[in-house]
Amino acid sequence: MTLPTVHVYVLGGTITMAGGAGTGIVPKLSGEDLMAQVPGLRDVANVVVKTPFLKPGASLTFAELTNVAAMIQDDPAQGHVVVQGTDTIDETAFFLGLLHNAQAPVVVTGAMRGASALSADGPANLLAAIHTAGHPEAADRGALVVLNDEIHQALHVEKMHKGLVQAFQSVNGGAVGYYFEGRPRFLHPAPQHRAVLFSNRVAPERVAVVKAVLDGDDALLRATLDLGYHGVVVEAMGAGHLPAQYLDALDTLLERIPVVLASRVPAGPVFQNTYGFPGSEIDLIRRGVIPAGWLSPHKARILLAAALGAGQNVQEVRATFARFA
Repeated sequence: MTLPTVHVYVLGGTITMAGGAGTGIVPKLSGEDLMAQVPGLRDVANVVVKTPFLKPGASLTFAELTNVAAMIQDDPAQGHVVVQGTDTIDETAFFLGLLHNAQAPVVVTGAMRGASALSADGPANLLAAIHTAGHPEAADRGALVVLNDEIHQALHVEKMHKGLVQAFQSVNGGAVGYYFEGRPRFLHPAPQHRAVLFSNRVAPERVAVVKAVLDGDDALLRATLDLGYHGVVVEAMGAGHLPAQYLDALDTLLERIPVVLASRVPAGPVFQNTYGFPGSEIDLIRRGVIPAGWLSPHKARILLAAALGAGQNVQEVRATFARFA
């Protein structure tokens, strides 16, 4: 049997970390080091590994990720795996999915425990991710996240726990597949329609996320213009509601830049047509706010930043977000 070719891009994260001199674990292991720790890897794929850099997931940048997306486009393979820190896996997988228009999937993985930890989860996650990336049933699925024997769509997956190996969940629909008995198994066929696509040369614009809180004020909303942000995502309460004292500042923002409405509640889409009080979703949409649909605030920020970086105007941004309603 001819094995698939899978390209692996190691960016760092806990999976590459080992003990320092009394200062905690730090990135140390290269891609070759990681592959050497995975038993059975040669039986599932021909692996080509690259280590562009090693850094924590929290320090990744859009510029670095667009470079990785360009590398993926230039490297023909049956599948691609990005290995990174779990702090931002849900964000980077979503971003890479927006830039990836090939049939071969991009699978993002990492680890919740360092390489030197007892029962480190990195090797098992790598095997599952690489096997999934090269599997025919993973084709046309865009970006996936594979950890703890679960396969998630990048659109819905979120990190829900700070330390457990089962940290990642897709609260809106669950995992799309599982890795067990030595192979990936998907619950449903590949979706017919993929996410909005941007060039992998896109330079995302600066977008702020402003969180609504009990008895908060509008100072942070007002400051976004002076700070030079090109767009704002408001992380609203409940179904998509803001305190009434935010509304004057919101109207000022809407005269200048696009504002997207997301919610701090993880499950469910932002409402559009239920509540009618000042600061409700009906009121906010009437003022010109763009509903984020199923997107979390941090993924809404990524989509808005990419759309603005691609030169979209407000109406085009609205149409882009409507794909996620």
